[in-house]
Amino acid sequence: MAGKVEAGFPSGIATNQKSTMRGKFITFEGGEGSGKSTQVAGLALRLQKLHIDVKVSREPGGSAGAEAIRHVLLSGAAKPLGPHAEAILFAAARADHLRETIRPALERGQWVISDRFADSTRVYQGVLGNVEPRVIARLEKLTVGELTPDLSIILDLDPKIGLARVTKRRGNAPVDRFEAEEFDFHKKLREAYLDLAAKEPGRVAVVNANADATAVASGVWAVVKERLQPTWRPQRVRDAS
Repeated sequence: MAGKVEAGFPSGIATNQKSTMRGKFITFEGGEGSGKSTQVAGLALRLQKLHIDVKVSREPGGSAGAEAIRHVLLSGAAKPLGPHAEAILFAAARADHLRETIRPALERGQWVISDRFADSTRVYQGVLGNVEPRVIARLEKLTVGELTPDLSIILDLDPKIGLARVTKRRGNAPVDRFEAEEFDFHKKLREAYLDLAAKEPGRVAVVNANADATAVASGVWAVVKERLQPTWRPQRVRDAS
């Protein structure tokens, strides 16, 4: 009996070979309104056209336990507890996200694209929340361990433009925990991300997000091609029993 095409793969040439290689891990970072979700979806589609199996996720969230914590964090319910408590909650959500979603997907050979990851904690709670670097580093070691993203893309945007986008997108919906911060917070947030990129140029790339979404997507794709060199994969099949 002929092999059966595995769900989730576009039509194309079939092969009985199964990938045993670890997938790539890409994260997107940036300030509010920088277009992360749009670029995550766009990059996933471009990779899927190469027959690369992609898992899209987000933080806080990406797994059942982490999504529950997401509500607590973004509603502002944890803000009165202080940045140290928020950092711990983010770490707890990340641990569940890694255990339930990211690690299994990478082991299956999928490419994982996450809207935010550990760099957000470094910047939001570490730099802006003044949580001691040793505490942030310890939390990251406990949750992330040696699993470092293969590529982290920072979408760099003037915070005035980003906040204007957020206001337009939100409409009458309530402001979330971080959108509600003063403008100076968002200005420092941008500076912190650029400083992070300067310190880790081998992992982190900055893409100008001031342009329209199509132009930004071209910049993102150029970085991914240069750093990770994605190539077309033959379509996989699952042998029929």
